[in-house]
Amino acid sequence: MPGFPAFTGHEEPGRQGHSDAATRASVESALHAAGDIEAADIIVSISGAYVVLEGFVRRRGDVERAVEIAESIVGRGHVRGRLLRR
Repeated sequence: MPGFPAFTGHEEPGRQGHSDAATRASVESALHAAGDIEAADIIVSISGAYVVLEGFVRRRGDVERAVEIAESIVGRGHVRGRLLRR
């Protein structure tokens, strides 16, 4: 996804050695910047080497889209989506 490059060149898989706060802020910013998803009810947290998305989305396909956006930041396979559609 243009505009949201994955973190690279660091030793830790997934979050690539970035602090929890930096990783969380980057994912939150990307979710809010995306014009095709409502991110207000999505909570981003860190669990080990994974970014966890919890909360609610409004439309069909938003769960997959939110995970896709987060993976564009931390890399494929390092995001756990626990989102529910209202």
